[in-house]
Formats: sequence, C-alpha cells, structure tokens
Amino acid sequence: MATIYYEKDADLSLLKDKTIGVLGYGSQGHAHALNLKDNGARVVVGLYQGSTSWEKATKAGLEVATTPDAARKADIVVMLIPDTAQASVYQKDVRPHLHAGKSLVFAHGFTIHYKTIVPPPNVDVWMIAPKAPGHRMREVFVQGQGVPALLAVHQDATGHAKGLALAYARGIGSLRAGVLETTFKEETETDLFGEQTVLCGGVTSLMKNAFEVLVEAGYQPESAYFEVLHEMKLIVDLMYQGGMEYMRYSVSDTAEYGDYTRGPRVIDGHVKDNMRKILQEVQDGSFAKEWIAENDEGRPRFNRLRKENRGHPIEVVGKRLRGMMAWLQPKEPPKQWTAGGGPGGS
Repeated sequence: MATIYYEKDADLSLLKDKTIGVLGYGSQGHAHALNLKDNGARVVVGLYQGSTSWEKATKAGLEVATTPDAARKADIVVMLIPDTAQASVYQKDVRPHLHAGKSLVFAHGFTIHYKTIVPPPNVDVWMIAPKAPGHRMREVFVQGQGVPALLAVHQDATGHAKGLALAYARGIGSLRAGVLETTFKEETETDLFGEQTVLCGGVTSLMKNAFEVLVEAGYQPESAYFEVLHEMKLIVDLMYQGGMEYMRYSVSDTAEYGDYTRGPRVIDGHVKDNMRKILQEVQDGSFAKEWIAENDEGRPRFNRLRKENRGHPIEVVGKRLRGMMAWLQPKEPPKQWTAGGGPGGS
C-alpha cells in the first residue's frame, strides 16, 4: 500500500528561514509561488529578463529577479519551467549557484529520470508534483482546500530532504488533500503513460474517431459533437465523484449494458497491446529521446500536428456550439500558443 501524508505529518516552520526560488511563472509556477507566499514563506520568482510574466508576478506582490539571481538567493530552487527548457537553464543559470545543502526541486521527474539534469551529490533533490493544472491548484487553495500531490526524494544529502518536501507540500496546500510517496521513476513513467494513452492522447483520439464515424454515416456534426465530446464532462464528473460504479448507477440501464458489452469491443486486446508498446517507449527512454530531438530541431512535427488538430471538424463545430452557450464561459488558448508557446513557460 502507498504511504499517504497529511497536514499533521509536516512542519511548516522548516521553511521559516528558507528562501524559495520559484523558477517560472506559468501554469505551475504562479500557483506554487502564490500559495507559498500566502502561507508565510519567503518567495522569489526567477524569470528571464524581458519575460511577460515579470509584471504579473510583481503585481501579485511577489519579489522577482532574473533566473540566476533567484537561484543564487534561494535555499530551495524549484524548477517550474517546461521540461524541454530545464536542462539548458539548469546548466547556465542554476548549477553555478547550487551550493552544498541547497535543495533542487521539481514538479515532474522527466529531467532527473532521463538524466538531462545530473545534480551534484551535495544537494537535496526532491519532487512535489501536484495532480492538477496550476490554475486549478490556485483556485482550490484560495477556497481553503488543496489538490493531491506526489512526493519523491531522489537525493538526500542533508538528511532532511523528506521533511523539507513535506513542509513545501503543506505550503502549497497539497497536504490538505493528501500527498502520496513515490519515486522519480514511477512518477515520470506513469505520468507520461497516462497522458499518452488515456488523459490526452487516448481520449482525444477516441472522440475524433467516434465523431468521424457518425458524420461519415450521415449524422449532423452538431449531434455528433454533443454525443461524443460535450457529454464527456458529465460522465467524467460522475466517475470523479464515485468511480465507475457510481457513473453506472447514474446512467440508464441501456447505457450500462452498452458499457459492459460494447466498450471492450472498441478498447480490445489490440489497444492493450499498443498501450504496452507505448509504456515500453516511456520506460526505455525512446519517447524522451524523440521529444528532446523534436525540440532540438525546432518542433517541425509538433507544430504541424498542432495546426492540423486545431483545424479538425470536431474543433470547428465545437467552437461554434460553445460560442452559443453563454453559461459555459468558453475558453480559447492565447494567440501566442499557436506559435509554440505553452502554459508552463516563464
């Protein structure tokens, strides 16, 4: 059984005399920095000179410095910039300021597990990985709650790494919900596998294929959109609250019977075999090498796929329908996102 920690297991005072350098002010960075600040921690946000986030962080009442200055000032250096940028930023701006006894912290294990960052042996290396996007993490924290997180210690040079990690987890609010102890290996591999096979890749591919089958059979695109995408939130919310059993209790017997008898025909043994292949690519580092190379080459395939998927008919129809639902508060990604930016940057 996994070990799970709660607020009673952490001593927030361990952060009292520490300066926490949060590098990046994107999706995760802003939530970590603000939650820690609200819990009394001394925080400095590290950004590159000219970052558009500099003014945002300053207006939020946070101290802001250049990335190397933040790393120099910090006792706890938290890497919350995108995985693909971490190695170069680490070598240039962080490594020169990693003195004995400091902590190097991550919210995802990618760069440590695949050894694109190899820290010196005299620093603590640990991870607190919240299981929610940053905006949701901040929203829940302000409401007096927290999102669950994962904790892992890769290197304990001081003998106090786990205590500091738990204090940090309390500082960002995650111990209100529970923090599960794991390893960098397990967090990285399960996270990538989940994203690729279910949470992002699996769900979107399932929806697009179902939409195409209905439209090709002559059904209205609008009807297809409502059936295979819009109603997904209802089903996921039910499972989120009470698992598959509660979802099946909540839907009709017809839907439940279709679930049992037709679902396994769609997601069959071939799909499971493909999932095993994807897991192998995660485990042996093939995916990591591919993604690192893609970034080194300027992201040609990534940018092409992003453009193609933004133009898929299910997206075109969905955008129009969502625009008619005033109660929904439709969301659009920022314009710079189409040029290769993302929510995790600084």
